[in-house]
Amino acid sequence: MKLSLFLTSSYENREKFIQESLAKSDFLVDNISYCLMPTHFHFLLKQLEDGGISRFISNLTNSYTRFLNTKQKRVGPFFQGRFKAVRIETNEQLLHVSRYIHLNPFASFLVKNIEDLNSYIYSSFPEYLGKVKRELCQKDMVLGQYKTKELYYKFVLDQAGYQRELELIKHLILENR
Repeated sequence: MKLSLFLTSSYENREKFIQESLAKSDFLVDNISYCLMPTHFHFLLKQLEDGGISRFISNLTNSYTRFLNTKQKRVGPFFQGRFKAVRIETNEQLLHVSRYIHLNPFASFLVKNIEDLNSYIYSSFPEYLGKVKRELCQKDMVLGQYKTKELYYKFVLDQAGYQRELELIKHLILENR
C-alpha cells in the first residue's frame, strides 16, 4: 500500500493493513524497538538476511521521501547523509541501546515529564509496557530478560536524568565550536 493511501485511510483500515503485513513472513528485519523524533529516528533491528537492515532503511526512507515530496510538491532528498548503524556485540549493549532509544524523547526535551514517555505514541516504549494494542516489535529479546514489564520500566527510568544531562552537555559542546 502506498504511504499516501495508508495515511488517508481510516484508523481501522490502517490497523488491518498493519496486522496483515505483520502476518507475512518475508521480512528483512525484526524490529526490536524504535523511536521516531522530529528530526531523526532510532531503530533497534535484528537482521534476518544479508543486507536486510540496509534494504529496510532504504525502503523506509525512500518511501517517506516520495510521500513528502508528493504531499509538499517538492523534489529531492529529504534525509541528509547516510544512515548510521552500530552492530550490537553484547547482551548488555542490547539492553542499554533499547533504554537509550526509549529515553530519547525525554532526553531531548520532547516530552516534559518522564511519565509522558508511557504515552509517547511514536515510540515502542508504550508497546513494551502494554499500554497500546499494536504489536510492531519483537519485544521478547529485551523483555524476556526481565521478570516483569515493571522491572524493565525501572531499568529504563534509572538512567533518565543522566541521559538528559548528557544531551544538554552534547548541545553545549556543539554550540561552542
